[in-house]
Amino acid sequence: MVKKQIKRALISVYHKERLDLIIKKLHDEGVSFLSTGGTKTFIESQGIPCEAVEELTTYPSILGGRVKTLHPKVFGGILARRDVEKDAEQLTEYQIPEIDLVIVDLYPFEATVAAGADEKNVIEKIDIGGISLIRAAAKNYKDVVILASQDQYMPFLELINQNGAETTLEERRWFAKEAFAVTSHYDSAIFNYFDGEDASAFRFTANGSKPLRYGENPHQKGYFFGQFNEMFEQLHGKEISYNNLLDIDAAVNLINDFEDITFAILKHNNACGLASRDELKTAWKDALAGDPVSAYGGVLITNAIVDKDTAEEINKLFFEVIIAPDYDLDALELLTQKKNRIILVLENTKVPQKQFRSVLNGVLVQERDTYQETGEELKTVTEKEPDEDEIDDLLFANKIVKHSKSNAIVLAKDKQLIASGVGQTSRVDALKQAIEKAKSFDFDLQGAVMASDAFFPFNDCVEIAAEAGITAIIQPGGSVRDTDSIEMANQKGVSMVTTGIRHFKH
Repeated sequence: MVKKQIKRALISVYHKERLDLIIKKLHDEGVSFLSTGGTKTFIESQGIPCEAVEELTTYPSILGGRVKTLHPKVFGGILARRDVEKDAEQLTEYQIPEIDLVIVDLYPFEATVAAGADEKNVIEKIDIGGISLIRAAAKNYKDVVILASQDQYMPFLELINQNGAETTLEERRWFAKEAFAVTSHYDSAIFNYFDGEDASAFRFTANGSKPLRYGENPHQKGYFFGQFNEMFEQLHGKEISYNNLLDIDAAVNLINDFEDITFAILKHNNACGLASRDELKTAWKDALAGDPVSAYGGVLITNAIVDKDTAEEINKLFFEVIIAPDYDLDALELLTQKKNRIILVLENTKVPQKQFRSVLNGVLVQERDTYQETGEELKTVTEKEPDEDEIDDLLFANKIVKHSKSNAIVLAKDKQLIASGVGQTSRVDALKQAIEKAKSFDFDLQGAVMASDAFFPFNDCVEIAAEAGITAIIQPGGSVRDTDSIEMANQKGVSMVTTGIRHFKH
């Protein structure tokens, strides 16, 4: 396997952590250095000589630093093909030194935008020289090594510690691939900034590729692209699967809507048990009571620290994943008794405000449904008004139905999910499913409330619910037959409120 020797390196970076180790090792291997500004000062502070780019180009940094490395003597040294005779002749003719290694990072464009900087400052963080150096070096990977971000420091350091200042074609191609990942992500961020709300094109990149055991089914390949560790710390358990990730996503979005101490159990992205209580152990027991059958093998999530008493109860159930903001040590000792049980700490609840999915030969993009109704927004449309406790339950049920697959109906009582009907092709079927399920677990529906994710096209759901004992209903309204449903509610002595907001989830 033919290896190429690194003889000269161009380095110009902001992130210098562990860079000293690379520089010292390369210096020991006889590599010379070319640099600019602060990086040159940093290299020289290590007691290592470094030539200034200005000495090579005979031009100073100009235009407020906008032009430093954009010069034929720099780019010629990077792009010259070592096996092309004409290129070699021109290097000699124009006194251009070969550059075998480029270590460059980019101005922090995304961080500047995220910090709320004005457009003038944002524009100045669009890197020109750096990204051009990266692309040039990556293009000429047959002869040049490129490190385009701090993420490549450690792989490169391990490489040169093992092999000295030599690299194979395969190794250089890997670094080139990583470099183009950096530049494509950077350009996508810049485009999205300029495109704003126009949505003229879809550009999205995600780092951190992770192969999964399989996709939804064992015969499908699956991958996760994203920074899972920025949201979670995994304390225990097996490798997280494709389906686990879907349930975890649904669980986090659901729990984000609750402020009271709440425990939820999810199965196939839907809540099968959920309760809000003054203390966690009771919340768990009441969540489990909602559907102890479906809870088996589910995903559990709470917005409170898991204590030992609660953990003792949870430990009686087989489940795949548990998510909480933290765990008491004695609780963790109990929960880690099962080898494969996935235990996650939710460290960051912030999720992207845009959602997308592939469909046909394109992509669907929408804003995330983060709307939460308040008691003041509810419009009573019936003769009977809901009392205070019913309003609390209506808002509680509405949060759950918002995160349930359409068509969806949720039945709740005393801030406990009694039953739900999800993913049905008719709203009547969803309601009948919920009522049958509630009765199968011996729940008394008298005084319970009902939430619907969309309006009632006919009055049949209101009639069925009232006959089952439902006393209050929350729904978006907006049907041409709203008056039929309202009249039925009045006839049955049921209160009904509308929100004006539909919460379909397909």
